[in-house]
Amino acid sequence: MIVGVGIDVVDVARFGVTLERTPALRERLFTERERTRALASLAARFAAKEALAKALGAPGGLHWVDAEVETDETGRPSLAMSGSVAARARDLEVRGVHVSMSHDAGIASAVVVLED
Repeated sequence: MIVGVGIDVVDVARFGVTLERTPALRERLFTERERTRALASLAARFAAKEALAKALGAPGGLHWVDAEVETDETGRPSLAMSGSVAARARDLEVRGVHVSMSHDAGIASAVVVLED
């Protein structure tokens, strides 16, 4: 059964300006491994984290770095959850997480589906 669905869209250029204007934001939003990615990839990862938060019901107290987008050897993304994000997923009895991300023509997007 589906527990939650989230979607988000990010304007890549606008996101880049925000990161430049507020350099500390990069550390607040992304894990150390994620921070090395190109801007479009960071925007897609931010969209995935936003989509995950929406799928979890957007409760207060979630920490951005408690969700990390990982990719396997084929490039398929997945979401690793820890801390506050993992706790919320446990509360909702989430057993499966599906994520799809894309970036093209200056737009990054992501969809997250949570299953019990």
